[in-house]
Amino acid sequence: MANLLSPSSTILLQPNFQVNRDSPSHMFTNLAPNLYQSFVNGRCHGRSMKTKAKMSVEGNVLEKESIGGHDKIDYGVVSVHHVGLLCENLERSMDFYQNILGLEINEARPDDKLPYRGAWLWVGSEMIHLMELPNPDPLSGRPEHGGRDRHTCIAIRDVSKLKVILDKAGIPYTLSRSGRPAIFTRDPDANALEFTQVDN
Repeated sequence: MANLLSPSSTILLQPNFQVNRDSPSHMFTNLAPNLYQSFVNGRCHGRSMKTKAKMSVEGNVLEKESIGGHDKIDYGVVSVHHVGLLCENLERSMDFYQNILGLEINEARPDDKLPYRGAWLWVGSEMIHLMELPNPDPLSGRPEHGGRDRHTCIAIRDVSKLKVILDKAGIPYTLSRSGRPAIFTRDPDANALEFTQVDN
């Protein structure tokens, strides 16, 4: 028979948020407005609130996590495996990804069984899958800064070295608007790429 031992609720707050303990009716007024409104409406969205219930089943303690009022979904997510990018001309794209960015082909992933041309390129332990298809995205009218568009982010060691490579190839780019070491560019089909500098 399951007995409820000690139900506990934990509200995850950002570091500068504090609960006003002086006035029970306004105890959440120091939270972000949308989070406060969620509490007022009797619901909480996203990862703002986390509840844990501990139950005893014949001496064993089980923990069940609930995020935003829903049970945590766990089906074994490991990492991003690959990102699929459409290209209009495979040779033109391969010239960019191989000869300018230096990515290598994953020969273990042949495309001869697919109804379109393509290539798998290594990005660390993950991949980019280039697929030669008519590109549904327009080449014009896109934001100048790739960070405001759909984009793929690649972690690199040195943004300044990539900047030299792009300058030499005459490829336009923008730097991160936040001032962090990151550079945004586009491939020949206007797919936005972010390269962000990491320490390890």
